[in-house]
Amino acid sequence: MGASGWSYVTPYRGSVGTSLEALQGEVFAQEYGDGEEYTTIEELYADAEFMEEEGTHSILDIRRVVESTRLPRESSAEDYLTVRPLAPTRLLIHFDTDRPTVQQYEDAIAQSYASMSAWRPGALDTSLLGEHEMRWTGFYVLLHTDDQPTHVGFFGSSGD
Repeated sequence: MGASGWSYVTPYRGSVGTSLEALQGEVFAQEYGDGEEYTTIEELYADAEFMEEEGTHSILDIRRVVESTRLPRESSAEDYLTVRPLAPTRLLIHFDTDRPTVQQYEDAIAQSYASMSAWRPGALDTSLLGEHEMRWTGFYVLLHTDDQPTHVGFFGSSGD
Protein backbone atom coordinates (compact mmCIF):
# COMPACT_ATOMS: atom_id res chain seq x y z
CA MET A 1 0.00 0.00 0.00
CA GLY A 2 2.89 2.35 0.42
CA ALA A 3 3.17 5.62 2.28
CA SER A 4 -0.37 6.72 1.43
CA GLY A 5 -2.03 3.57 2.82
CA TRP A 6 -4.25 3.73 5.88
CA SER A 7 -5.98 1.41 8.32
CA TYR A 8 -8.33 2.21 11.19
CA VAL A 9 -10.50 0.41 13.72
CA THR A 10 -13.48 2.31 15.10
CA PRO A 11 -16.54 1.37 17.16
CA TYR A 12 -19.55 0.22 15.16
CA ARG A 13 -22.29 2.81 15.60
CA GLY A 14 -25.32 1.05 14.10
CA SER A 15 -24.26 1.49 10.47
CA VAL A 16 -21.01 1.62 8.57
CA GLY A 17 -21.87 5.10 7.30
CA THR A 18 -22.39 6.45 10.82
CA SER A 19 -19.19 4.74 11.96
CA LEU A 20 -17.29 6.28 9.04
CA GLU A 21 -18.58 9.78 9.82
CA ALA A 22 -17.62 9.48 13.49
CA LEU A 23 -14.15 8.20 12.60
CA GLN A 24 -13.66 11.01 10.11
CA GLY A 25 -14.61 13.52 12.80
CA GLU A 26 -11.99 12.04 15.13
CA VAL A 27 -9.29 11.98 12.44
CA PHE A 28 -10.10 15.55 11.39
CA ALA A 29 -9.78 16.70 15.01
CA GLN A 30 -6.39 14.94 15.32
CA GLU A 31 -5.01 16.21 12.01
CA TYR A 32 -6.57 19.66 11.75
CA GLY A 33 -7.82 20.39 15.27
CA ASP A 34 -5.59 23.42 15.66
CA GLY A 35 -7.73 25.25 13.10
CA GLU A 36 -4.71 26.70 11.31
CA GLU A 37 -5.52 25.18 7.91
CA TYR A 38 -9.20 24.18 8.12
CA THR A 39 -11.81 24.65 10.82
CA THR A 40 -14.35 22.09 9.50
CA ILE A 41 -14.34 18.98 7.34
CA GLU A 42 -16.53 20.86 4.87
CA GLU A 43 -13.87 23.55 4.59
CA LEU A 44 -11.26 20.85 3.91
CA TYR A 45 -13.46 19.28 1.22
CA ALA A 46 -14.06 22.72 -0.33
CA ASP A 47 -10.32 22.99 -1.03
CA ALA A 48 -10.73 21.06 -4.29
CA GLU A 49 -7.19 21.69 -5.49
CA PHE A 50 -5.67 20.17 -2.34
CA MET A 51 -8.13 17.27 -2.19
CA GLU A 52 -7.77 16.38 -5.89
CA GLU A 53 -4.01 16.82 -6.14
CA GLU A 54 -2.69 15.58 -2.82
CA GLY A 55 -5.43 14.44 -0.47
CA THR A 56 -5.03 13.81 3.22
CA HIS A 57 -3.57 10.29 2.96
CA SER A 58 -6.23 9.22 5.45
CA ILE A 59 -9.83 8.08 5.85
CA LEU A 60 -10.76 11.74 5.26
CA ASP A 61 -10.30 11.11 1.53
CA ILE A 62 -13.30 8.76 1.54
CA ARG A 63 -16.69 10.32 0.81
CA ARG A 64 -19.16 7.44 0.85
CA VAL A 65 -19.89 3.81 1.63
CA VAL A 66 -20.75 1.45 -1.23
CA GLU A 67 -22.59 -1.75 -0.32
CA SER A 68 -21.38 -3.76 -3.33
CA THR A 69 -18.52 -6.23 -2.86
CA ARG A 70 -17.62 -5.82 -6.54
CA LEU A 71 -14.02 -4.64 -6.82
CA PRO A 72 -13.64 -0.95 -7.64
CA ARG A 73 -12.67 -0.14 -11.23
CA GLU A 74 -10.32 2.62 -12.26
CA SER A 75 -12.51 3.22 -15.31
CA SER A 76 -15.51 4.02 -13.08
CA ALA A 77 -15.55 7.56 -11.66
CA GLU A 78 -18.24 6.51 -9.16
CA ASP A 79 -15.87 4.00 -7.54
CA TYR A 80 -13.40 6.67 -6.42
CA LEU A 81 -13.55 8.08 -2.85
CA THR A 82 -15.49 5.04 -1.61
CA VAL A 83 -15.18 2.16 0.82
CA ARG A 84 -16.93 -1.14 0.27
CA PRO A 85 -17.24 -4.38 2.23
CA LEU A 86 -14.60 -7.01 1.75
CA ALA A 87 -16.33 -9.94 0.03
CA PRO A 88 -17.39 -12.84 2.29
CA THR A 89 -15.14 -15.28 0.40
CA ARG A 90 -12.16 -12.98 1.07
CA LEU A 91 -13.09 -12.76 4.77
CA LEU A 92 -12.87 -16.54 4.96
CA ILE A 93 -9.47 -16.55 3.27
CA HIS A 94 -7.97 -13.97 5.63
CA PHE A 95 -9.76 -14.79 8.89
CA ASP A 96 -11.17 -18.36 8.54
CA THR A 97 -14.52 -16.84 9.55
CA ASP A 98 -17.05 -14.38 8.20
CA ARG A 99 -17.16 -12.70 11.65
CA PRO A 100 -13.59 -11.68 12.49
CA THR A 101 -12.72 -10.04 15.78
CA VAL A 102 -10.84 -6.80 16.36
CA GLN A 103 -7.77 -8.83 17.35
CA GLN A 104 -7.92 -10.92 14.17
CA TYR A 105 -8.17 -7.76 12.09
CA GLU A 106 -5.28 -6.06 13.89
CA ASP A 107 -3.18 -9.22 13.54
CA ALA A 108 -3.94 -9.41 9.80
CA ILE A 109 -3.01 -5.75 9.32
CA ALA A 110 0.25 -6.21 11.27
CA GLN A 111 1.05 -9.33 9.24
CA SER A 112 0.33 -7.38 6.04
CA TYR A 113 2.78 -4.63 6.97
CA ALA A 114 5.40 -7.25 7.84
CA SER A 115 4.83 -8.95 4.47
CA MET A 116 5.14 -5.62 2.69
CA SER A 117 8.55 -4.97 4.23
CA ALA A 118 9.75 -8.39 3.08
CA TRP A 119 8.09 -8.18 -0.35
CA ARG A 120 10.18 -9.02 -3.38
CA PRO A 121 9.51 -7.85 -6.98
CA GLY A 122 7.27 -10.32 -8.76
CA ALA A 123 5.88 -11.75 -5.54
CA LEU A 124 2.12 -11.88 -5.15
CA ASP A 125 0.81 -10.03 -2.09
CA THR A 126 -1.73 -12.39 -0.52
CA SER A 127 -2.07 -10.38 2.70
CA LEU A 128 -5.18 -8.48 3.77
CA LEU A 129 -3.73 -5.19 2.55
CA GLY A 130 -2.93 -6.93 -0.74
CA GLU A 131 -6.68 -6.94 -1.40
CA HIS A 132 -6.46 -3.23 -2.02
CA GLU A 133 -5.09 -2.21 -5.41
CA MET A 134 -6.87 1.00 -6.42
CA ARG A 135 -5.95 4.38 -4.91
CA TRP A 136 -8.67 6.69 -3.57
CA THR A 137 -10.73 3.71 -2.38
CA GLY A 138 -10.84 1.25 0.47
CA PHE A 139 -12.56 -1.69 2.10
CA TYR A 140 -14.27 -2.25 5.40
CA VAL A 141 -14.68 -5.30 7.59
CA LEU A 142 -17.31 -5.62 10.32
CA LEU A 143 -15.59 -6.89 13.45
CA HIS A 144 -17.43 -8.99 16.01
CA THR A 145 -17.60 -9.96 19.65
CA ASP A 146 -19.96 -12.84 20.52
CA ASP A 147 -21.35 -12.77 16.95
CA GLN A 148 -22.38 -9.10 17.28
CA PRO A 149 -20.70 -6.33 15.25
CA THR A 150 -18.80 -4.09 17.66
CA HIS A 151 -16.22 -2.36 15.46
CA VAL A 152 -15.41 -1.61 11.84
CA GLY A 153 -11.97 -2.01 10.31
CA PHE A 154 -11.28 0.33 7.37
CA PHE A 155 -8.27 0.03 5.06
CA GLY A 156 -7.26 1.54 1.74
CA SER A 157 -5.05 4.16 0.18
CA SER A 158 -5.27 7.66 -1.18
CA GLY A 159 -3.15 10.65 -1.94
CA ASP A 160 -0.08 10.78 -4.12
